[in-house]
Amino acid sequence: MRDLRRQALESGKTVSRKARSRLSTPASSTPNSAPPSRAASRSRAVSSAGSEEEEVGNLSDETSFRSVFIQFALCSIRRAQTPLAAQTLLTSYFSTNSIDELLNGDNPVTDAWRSDLADRIQELIDRKRSSVQGREKCLAIYARILTAQYAEEEIRGKEAELVVAFLKSIKAETSERETILATKALAMTVITSPSDLIYEAVCGPLKRVICDSASVPSKTAAVHCLGTCTFFGGASDEEILENMAYLLEIVASDGAFIEAQDEAGPVVAALEEWGSLSTLIDDLAEESEEAAECFVEQLSSNDASVQIAAGENIALLYEKSFRPLTEDDGATEFDEDDIVADPDDIHGVPKLVKSYDAYRRTDILKDSLAELASLHNRHMSKKEVKSVRTNFADILHSVEYPTHGPRYRNTISNKSGNRYGSGMAVKIHKQGVMKIDKWWKLHRLQALRKVLQDGFVTHYESNPVVFESLPIMITAPAHQSKAEKTRKINWETE
Repeated sequence: MRDLRRQALESGKTVSRKARSRLSTPASSTPNSAPPSRAASRSRAVSSAGSEEEEVGNLSDETSFRSVFIQFALCSIRRAQTPLAAQTLLTSYFSTNSIDELLNGDNPVTDAWRSDLADRIQELIDRKRSSVQGREKCLAIYARILTAQYAEEEIRGKEAELVVAFLKSIKAETSERETILATKALAMTVITSPSDLIYEAVCGPLKRVICDSASVPSKTAAVHCLGTCTFFGGASDEEILENMAYLLEIVASDGAFIEAQDEAGPVVAALEEWGSLSTLIDDLAEESEEAAECFVEQLSSNDASVQIAAGENIALLYEKSFRPLTEDDGATEFDEDDIVADPDDIHGVPKLVKSYDAYRRTDILKDSLAELASLHNRHMSKKEVKSVRTNFADILHSVEYPTHGPRYRNTISNKSGNRYGSGMAVKIHKQGVMKIDKWWKLHRLQALRKVLQDGFVTHYESNPVVFESLPIMITAPAHQSKAEKTRKINWETE
């Protein structure tokens, strides 16, 4: 593969030693820690994990929607243990088409996207005599296909030329739409086929758009793209921390740092990407106080999305300030107030011990969070007020009880006798759920959903990069109470 940086930046700068030599980090086994999954996800093999059939969201057009369902049906049928089970699965997907038609026939719908993608790739690489409208359409189709399908094989070996083409559109900023679509296409490319070279190639151009673009939506899109490329594109820990500081500067200045004073879009994007990147860093002891102070200031924002994004980062900081208590820790090494046990005393769930103070003025913070949890604001819509109240009730609870994740419920189950606990989950067909019981999981899920949108389930099943970022799928109980069922989040409608 030709030198991606030489093509993208047209300079002789070499790829950093850290980016070339960084080894994949194995997933952490500690319950309160996120698996540091970024370059470790570069395996070309399709993951066999997540064998439960997953729920597919509505795609952008009927063809893509049907194509994904056909693929899932084929996988489900082949895994079925009996013909009756296969027939049942088929019926649940389609009202027509027999098993023989799907298994033995070459379905043109399933293969049409491949030829379409090949045409779009060629069109993107060969930009001669292309118009702005033509490039916009081509970028939109390319991004839509990569969102709806896992196309690593189809773009393999073409990543360098594609990234160069995307950067030309990003640098030129011929139109706002082309710039935004190019950042979307770039993000989908790096998630589909990660490379250690991508981050260093795209970091500079993306930051120039963030700082210099006259378009606020372009700035916002570039911030999200920078976060995705930092996460999956080969950035070292030092580069991750550098970008986290960069994003924090955007937040602390209310956007003025990038000439977007009081614009909520770039500030929310910076908050969200900071949270996502922070899940890759094991120890934030040195960064926690400054970051928390910055986020606390944003709680007084007039924009609900800014408040919620800042609050979720605060909850994450408190969660990360605790670690599992091990046998090697001395019995008298910590104060009793710094050791937190699981309230239900569930077997296998270790006690947690506070490693450092996430924020020194926790008492004042709790008062601010409590006010937001009971917010009355005439300047916000009823929907925004409800969202602020719900989210900050969760955030306050997690600050007080760091073992509790999002949507934690203290209600006792009549069946188990235990508390319902964290009730946030993504439905995986009728056979399972992805339980989001930690804030780091929520941040990663939201970051992936931001890019993948309705293609999240497709990539979670087939793309090892996505699965290794959230290796947490579990099977739901066969029988659930009405209360348990209503706690699941339907990501199709959000």
